[in-house]
Amino acid sequence: MLPLQLLGELLLTPGNVEPMMRYIADVEHLKLIMNLLRDPSRSIQYEAFHLFKVFVANPAKPAPIAEILSKNSERLLRFLSDFQTDREDAEFDSEKALLCRVLAESAKPAATK
Repeated sequence: MLPLQLLGELLLTPGNVEPMMRYIADVEHLKLIMNLLRDPSRSIQYEAFHLFKVFVANPAKPAPIAEILSKNSERLLRFLSDFQTDREDAEFDSEKALLCRVLAESAKPAATK
């Protein structure tokens, strides 16, 4: 099991909501995961994606996290459009589409939201 996979399982265990919220509130963790999305290993990319989606899907993002995602939303959307497109996994495709919708929404100016 990859360390990222283990981290994801630990954070997403229902009894670990508080540690998960602390983890996804840390800007350095977000930066690390965003860099791991570009790792040469497809397995690491895939596991990083599962952690990245927790940052993006969090409806109560701290301002610094929301700001990083908003500032990078166009680049992230371009990246995700080409991210592991050969993977035949409907759930993965659905999650990726959800992230793209959330990121696209975060890119809109506050007045139009």
